[in-house]
Amino acid sequence: MKTANSAARARKGRSLRALANIGPVTESKLKRIGICCAEDFLRRDPYQVFAELRQKVDPTLCRCALALIVGAKLGQPWHRITKAAAREYEKRHPGHEWGPC
Repeated sequence: MKTANSAARARKGRSLRALANIGPVTESKLKRIGICCAEDFLRRDPYQVFAELRQKVDPTLCRCALALIVGAKLGQPWHRITKAAAREYEKRHPGHEWGPC
């Protein structure tokens, strides 16, 4: 028998934490920009998600956080794509300078 909470979760889709790299802190930040389930996240461009997170939630996010977001979209561990993800973000956001990780 389903409870009211499990039925609500089923309607919303898979948890964000079902995605690679997404833990409770990142899940909380994503929810602050209206991304509440894995399907919401997977419909979005990860570079735009990161830019929105920096603008609206945490301007100190570093390239490791970017790799975490991109890796969640690709299903890859963040540490394998940090440099490539940072290069792509820099192409999309010329003049961006990374702070310390």
